[in-house]
Amino acid sequence: MNYSSPALKGLCRDPGYTKDLIRSGYARDDAPRRAEESMTRLLPSGAPAPGHAIFDVVGDDHEPVGYLWIGPDTSDDAGAWWVWDIEIDDDKRGRGFGRTAMILAGDYARQQGAHTLGLNVFGFNVAARNLYQSIGYEPTAIQMRKRLDQD
Repeated sequence: MNYSSPALKGLCRDPGYTKDLIRSGYARDDAPRRAEESMTRLLPSGAPAPGHAIFDVVGDDHEPVGYLWIGPDTSDDAGAWWVWDIEIDDDKRGRGFGRTAMILAGDYARQQGAHTLGLNVFGFNVAARNLYQSIGYEPTAIQMRKRLDQD
């Protein structure tokens, strides 16, 4: 893995996770801190944690159209792996790049000894939820929130 790849550079600078945290209900002033803590924990020294890999997702012209970050999850189950992040450029979505990347992620995790591959998807991301379910992912938990200041 080339850690100066477009995938890693994009991941380290991408404000998208912070925006997603805010959209899912985290306070605007707390979301950047939470996103930074996640990046620091999972990308120590700016490189993936042991066992993790970040891959460029490339288009037909071999140019990057996004990235996929995969590795062991944080449980004690060595065979449980996690898709930590996947991002496809907005103008490249809907062309099958995410689907192909997710299928290849499952193949890669299996080759590394994984028996499960999990992920988190924000509730508002209906397109991603539909994609994941169409390739065999099943909900295992649902978090819900009610705004009390809007009753």
